[in-house]
Amino acid sequence: MSLNGALAIASRTLEVFSLGIQVAGQNIANAATPGYIREELRTETTTPYSTGGVLIGTGVNATGVRQRIDTYLESRIYAANTDFSAANIRNDAFNQLQTALQELGDQDLSTSLNNLVAAMNATANQPDDPALRSAFIQQGQQFVTDVQKLRGRLDTLRDGYSEKMSGLVDEANSLLSTVNNLNRQISQLEANGLNRNDAGGLRVQRLNALNRLSEIIPIRVQEYPSGSVDVHTGSDYLLLAGHTQTLQAVLEPSSNGVAEVNVQLSATRATLSTSGGELGGLIQGRDTILTGFIDQLDRFVGAVANEFNKIHASGEGLVGFTDVTSTNYVNDTTAALNNAGLAFTPTNGRLEVKVRNLQSGQTEVTTVSIDLDGLGTDTSLEDLRAALDGIDHVNATITTEGKLQITTDTGSEIRFSNDNSGVLASLGINTFFTGSDSGDIGINSRIVHDQRLLASGQGGGPADNSNLLKLSQFIDKPIDGLNGISIDRFYTQLIGTTAQSGAAEESLSTGFQNFRDSLKTQREQNSGVSLDDEAIRIMNLQRAYQAAARIVSTIDQLLNTLLEM
Repeated sequence: MSLNGALAIASRTLEVFSLGIQVAGQNIANAATPGYIREELRTETTTPYSTGGVLIGTGVNATGVRQRIDTYLESRIYAANTDFSAANIRNDAFNQLQTALQELGDQDLSTSLNNLVAAMNATANQPDDPALRSAFIQQGQQFVTDVQKLRGRLDTLRDGYSEKMSGLVDEANSLLSTVNNLNRQISQLEANGLNRNDAGGLRVQRLNALNRLSEIIPIRVQEYPSGSVDVHTGSDYLLLAGHTQTLQAVLEPSSNGVAEVNVQLSATRATLSTSGGELGGLIQGRDTILTGFIDQLDRFVGAVANEFNKIHASGEGLVGFTDVTSTNYVNDTTAALNNAGLAFTPTNGRLEVKVRNLQSGQTEVTTVSIDLDGLGTDTSLEDLRAALDGIDHVNATITTEGKLQITTDTGSEIRFSNDNSGVLASLGINTFFTGSDSGDIGINSRIVHDQRLLASGQGGGPADNSNLLKLSQFIDKPIDGLNGISIDRFYTQLIGTTAQSGAAEESLSTGFQNFRDSLKTQREQNSGVSLDDEAIRIMNLQRAYQAAARIVSTIDQLLNTLLEM
């Protein structure tokens, strides 16, 4: 090899080691930059040549600066981000739900219901005391208020989740636009004769955008030799060969008729998968956790109202009715009552109607059959109206709203007893509660305005407390509609199940977080910047640079010696 050839090798070597020092300096400068990927100078041996049968090397060339990144590890981090984000949102939903229940204070429903029972027992001791009867009714109103407040808190949480979903949709679309723009810039930069991964800064920006996107929705990323990436979620694409499909927040009616936000893809109109990510967690938190609890709360409140009303409707107050209109209506007055759209379905049975002459005190009792056995013609609201209208001194009509209206002739009043069909409770006649779930429960306005209509007895006079005693036991009675358990036990199980599910979700969230953190630790070890390693690398490059410089100096001395000869 000639001295000029050796000088060329040494010169290229100086350039390579100088570049290596610059790359190490770049790494050190960005050691604290979030998401920064450590860069490495890639080198390769240049092509040797043969002279006189001897193979002579020609030194080293720099082939480019590349990021040290494990794409498989990144895909696992995307999946871990998705799992943790969803679990964290669900865990937050359980925490908010338990806060809304206020079970650790004195504003919870179990306390309110127990206070109602206590007020019943107090009234049962003196059933004709107006103050105690009014206090009992007020406690019923307090229970209704507590139910309404709880439902309001839950609805507010659900609405908040829908608002958050709209914000996340906008953020996800912005991230997709960023990735698409970076795709073009990276492809253009790396197509200009430069080496793959030379667009390091742009790649870091894109990686950070993809990591954030994976926290919002589940994604799969595929990179191509051009430097661009495609992004998919589930079986649909979000970014494919430069074409983007955005997320759309759409308003759709829920099961309770209230519009709520759902997410779909703009091109395929497919509904976004709820398998993970913050959006999936919000959907699950809203539709599964919160709405699921509301459904169970409705079962509880419906059971309280129906079971209480069935007992109350078969009792008598201190006075009877001269007119009464059902609080509930039917969709079809000629349809069987168990198929007429009533929230609570009556069954086959009978009830007793008592018509009392206010002057003589004489009472006539008439038994009205409620035929709902499915054999022949079952009783409709029109049939019931006709049966009641056929009783002396009783007039029954059906309003234009589909409600049953009963009046008596002057000097008479009507009372009810022994209704084993539940038809009075279903229609809302002589009932204490109105409504059928946590969204519409209330107190019968007739009782609120006249405490004498509170059905405390069963016909034994003002001191009769027999109906109150039956009412005081209604929360401990097994209910078919609650899988054969009592109202009290159902609510206790509901609260316990919610607490257990919340604890399980918290453990799951912690597990996902630990797994994600372990993957990020692996990425930091593989792709992160170690100041100690970079300092050692600079020292080694510096020594190598000095050695190459010495070669140049030695060749210079040899050339001077030759020139002096």
